[in-house]
Amino acid sequence: MYAVVVVGSGIVGLAITRELRRRHPDLDIAVVEKESGPGRHQSGHNSGVLHAGVYYKPGSLKARLCVEGKASMERFADEHGIPYETCGKLIVAIDDSELARLADLEERGRANNVPGLKMVGPEELREIEPHAAGIRALHSPGTGIIDFGRVVEVLAEELRRDGVDFYFDHEVTGLRRVGDTTVVETPRGEVLGRRLVTCAGLHSDRVAAMDSAPDVAIVPFRGDYYTLTPEARDLCRGLIYPVPDPSLPFLGVHFTKRVDGSVWAGPNAVLATAREGYRRRDIDLRDLTETVRYPGFPKLARRWWKVGAQEIWRDVVKAAFVKDLQKYVPDVRSDQLVFGPSGVRAQAVGSTGDMVDDFKLMVTDRSVHVLNAPSPAATASLAIASRLADDVDRAFSLREHAGGGPAS
Repeated sequence: MYAVVVVGSGIVGLAITRELRRRHPDLDIAVVEKESGPGRHQSGHNSGVLHAGVYYKPGSLKARLCVEGKASMERFADEHGIPYETCGKLIVAIDDSELARLADLEERGRANNVPGLKMVGPEELREIEPHAAGIRALHSPGTGIIDFGRVVEVLAEELRRDGVDFYFDHEVTGLRRVGDTTVVETPRGEVLGRRLVTCAGLHSDRVAAMDSAPDVAIVPFRGDYYTLTPEARDLCRGLIYPVPDPSLPFLGVHFTKRVDGSVWAGPNAVLATAREGYRRRDIDLRDLTETVRYPGFPKLARRWWKVGAQEIWRDVVKAAFVKDLQKYVPDVRSDQLVFGPSGVRAQAVGSTGDMVDDFKLMVTDRSVHVLNAPSPAATASLAIASRLADDVDRAFSLREHAGGGPAS
């Protein structure tokens, strides 16, 4: 019998497990994961950006946790020898129509206490990124890059040393309550816990629905990247981003330097036909059927069909993708771009068709379910964990449930 069972070993699940272990070293904690190792989905398929907090609405949970979480992540990386680089980011306006939104971003960033923000003109822009084009840019020198896959590995190693039990290859197929116990059902046996925390990412709504009634559903979006060939990597020194549409939770195609020296270009955002569909040809009929039958999806589709059509066109026509990239780096050529990799984003959508743009939890007397953990969830994961642990402590009165060992 465990005091707490955590479902999901992505970066958010491991971070909350770490925070609970630090606060309550006497508790027996288990992590249940359907894959054979940690971080196999969103945590291992992202661009690796340490966001500084420019984009987020001042006062929002995302804004507060991003700034705090970035500092915590950098301390964690320093303590564990994980390489990261503060390479900086340019958010580039390519014409006059984007200047007002760029100015709004500057105001947001300053309200969020993002350090070092500076508006630059075309000459200074090209001093920072010699191959970039634009009439003005917002420079965030504190934005960085890290390998979140490595962060996940180190977190899991630390938790094992601290006595947390991992149940890999244990897909959760059911949750039921017997008295004060939550029974986590898997094909390989049951795991018993007094309290439950789920961080199931792409399947967060399904796992939560086994226990309660979430008011959102996950609509998966695939993002495809191109990788610059080695001889073209000098086209980008750091991060080159467009001015985003504030009505959408996606940032648009951009150039991202990686800690291994490679440069990714993208991603787009197209409806994924499988929640774990990393290839264009991947189709899961259950996933696709659930998406199109969800009441919020037709409303979402009607609202954004033009944007969706443009994203699909750019996804299947490389020339269209390259044309968008050339708006920001005119020298990039099609032959310098190799297709891949890709990721799938777990986007929570309400029944009204609105995309949830902040962290969202569902709390009961015996469970806490993370229903939405959008970007900057990886950057902010350690700060999110502290906030979640507060909720867990309040909901569960954990100190009353210490003790126990693995369920037989």
